[in-house]
Amino acid sequence: MTAPGWPAELDEGPVGLRPLRRRDAEAWRELRSRNARWLVPWEATAPDPGSPPISFAATVRFLRAEARAGRALPFVVTYDGVLVGQVTVSGITRGSLCSAQVGYWVDSAMAGRGIIPTAVAMVVDHCFGPVGLHRVEINIRPENAASLRVVEKLGFRDEGVRRRLLHIDGDWRDHRSFALLREEVPGGLRSRWRAVRQSSG
Repeated sequence: MTAPGWPAELDEGPVGLRPLRRRDAEAWRELRSRNARWLVPWEATAPDPGSPPISFAATVRFLRAEARAGRALPFVVTYDGVLVGQVTVSGITRGSLCSAQVGYWVDSAMAGRGIIPTAVAMVVDHCFGPVGLHRVEINIRPENAASLRVVEKLGFRDEGVRRRLLHIDGDWRDHRSFALLREEVPGGLRSRWRAVRQSSG
């Protein structure tokens, strides 16, 4: 039995989303290595400094298991078919909450092209549609100006600061929490993002 809305492939122009695969290893490692300094300040870390690094294969196995269990949607982001980043829906909770969190990263060389806002808009619509969620949140370090621009462009609602929410880059860090409810985007977030891009273009 598959989880609602998974697996899935989504696209909007040159921007595509598809499941993370084992054969992505070489491209993923090259991308991560080249962008290490760009990504380290914003990515979750283990509080235990002795924790060994997790291999790509182990990451894929874990995310696949989470996806099969209906707890995550691990997408890679492609641009013209080339892997340029990731968007992962995690912490999917059913019952009376029907909520999840979205995290993302992109190749620094591709930043500023609207790739991640487009990818997030597709993911949110997918969560509010086939996945059946009611709420999606994104948590961002207050210092992460590039990520804050993503939620600003997409019209996420600022729900305030959550103290020492995640362990990142060696310490527990504050995050600003942003959210959207299904009823706040009745026409879909992708449609609203298209309108924003057309009006500003």
